[in-house]
Amino acid sequence: MNAAIIFGLLLALMLTGMPVSISLGLTVLTFLFTMTQVPLESVALKLFTGIEKFEIMAIPFFILAGNFLTHGGVARRMINFATAMVGHWYGGLGLAGVLACALFAAVSGSSPATVVAIGSILLPAMVKAGFPSRFGAGVITTSGALGILIPPSIVMVMYSVATNTSVGALFMAGVIPGLALAGVLGGVTWYRAKKFNYPRMTKASWAERVKAFRESMWGLLLIVVVMGGIYSGMFTPTEAAAMSAVYAFFVAVFVYKDMSLKDVPKVLLNSANMSAMLLYIITNAVLFSFIMTNENIPQALADWMLGHGLGIIAFLLAVNIILLLAGNFMEPSSIVLIFAPILFPVAMKLGIHPVHFGILMVVNMEVGMCHPPVGLNLYVASGITKMGITELTVAVWPWLLSMLGFLALVTYWPDLSLWLPRTLGMI
Repeated sequence: MNAAIIFGLLLALMLTGMPVSISLGLTVLTFLFTMTQVPLESVALKLFTGIEKFEIMAIPFFILAGNFLTHGGVARRMINFATAMVGHWYGGLGLAGVLACALFAAVSGSSPATVVAIGSILLPAMVKAGFPSRFGAGVITTSGALGILIPPSIVMVMYSVATNTSVGALFMAGVIPGLALAGVLGGVTWYRAKKFNYPRMTKASWAERVKAFRESMWGLLLIVVVMGGIYSGMFTPTEAAAMSAVYAFFVAVFVYKDMSLKDVPKVLLNSANMSAMLLYIITNAVLFSFIMTNENIPQALADWMLGHGLGIIAFLLAVNIILLLAGNFMEPSSIVLIFAPILFPVAMKLGIHPVHFGILMVVNMEVGMCHPPVGLNLYVASGITKMGITELTVAVWPWLLSMLGFLALVTYWPDLSLWLPRTLGMI
C-alpha cells in the first residue's frame, strides 16, 4: 500500500512538469511528515552519510574535464582523425561520426556533451557532402549515447554510489560492450549507406592519417591516462577524474590553444551548475532510497517475485521493460538513483552479478536517451539539426532497433560485460 502511495505521488508530481529532483524531495517530505514515525534526526543523518562518499567527487571532475574538451577543439581533431581512417568506406562521414563519438565518449563521460561536440561539427559537413540530414541525425543521436557506456561514465559512478559496486570494475566492464555497440551502430550506418549509395570520400594517404593522429593524440591520451591509471592501480577512479580535469585544462589552454584563460571561469561556472544539479538529485534520491528501505519495499518485491517463481530470465525482462518505460520521461541519473536501490536487492537475491546488472542498466538508459517522447539525445540533436522530434524519431529507428537487439544480447550474455574485469582480477 505504502509503495503505491509513494510512486503515485512521485508520478503525479512529475506529470505536472516538475523537475525530477524536486518531485523526489517533495515525495519524501510528504511521506515523512504524514505517514511515518521515522525521527527527523535519523533522516538528517542519512542525508549526510548518503552523500559523504569519495566516489561522488568523481562526478564534478568528469563534468569539468568534458566541458574543457567540448570547448577546447578536441572534438574537431577527433573527427578529422576518424574521417582520415574510415572516410573512404560506404557512408564514410557517418562511420567517422560513430568512431568520433566512441572516442569522444571515452574522454567526456557524457552523452549530451558527445552529441553536441561531434554533431555541431559533423552534421553540417555531412549535409554539405550530400548526405540526407535524417541519416546524419540518426547516426549522431544514437552514437552519442555511447558516452554513458564507454568509460569513464558519470552514470556508472551514480550506479556505484547507489549500490556500493566497484567503479573500477564497472568502467572495465563497459569497455567491450561499448566497443561492440559502436561496431553495431557502425554496421547499420555502413549497410544503409551502401544500400542507398551515399557519398564516399577520397581515401586519405598514410601521411594524412599520421598527421591527423598526431593532431588528435593529446585528446586520445586522456583515455590512456584515465583507464591506464585505474587498471594499473596508480589511482582510484575519483583520482583519475581529478587528473582528467587537470589534463583536459592543460590540453585545451596550453597545447591546442583553442581556449584562452579568459574562457576558463565560464567553463568552471557551467561545470559547477551541472554538478550542483546532479548532486541535488543524488541528495533527494538518497532520502528516497532511505524511505524505500525503511518501508521494506525492495525486500517485499524480492519475496513476491521469488514466491511467484519468477526466475532470472523473467526478472531481467521485467527490468528492461521498467527501465525503457522510465527512459520515456526521466534522464539517466534520476533513473539509476530511483530504480537501482529497488531492483538491485532483487537482482542480488536471484544471483545476478552486480557489475553485469550495472552494465544492463546503463545500456537500457542508452536506448532510453534515443527514443521518444523524452529521449534526452533527441532534444539535444533537435537543437543542433533544427528537426522536430517526430522527424528525428523516424530518422533514428534503424539504429534504435539495432540497439534494442544489442540490449537483449547484454541482458542474457553476462560474460560480454564480465569477461574483462574478471580477466583483470577486478571481480
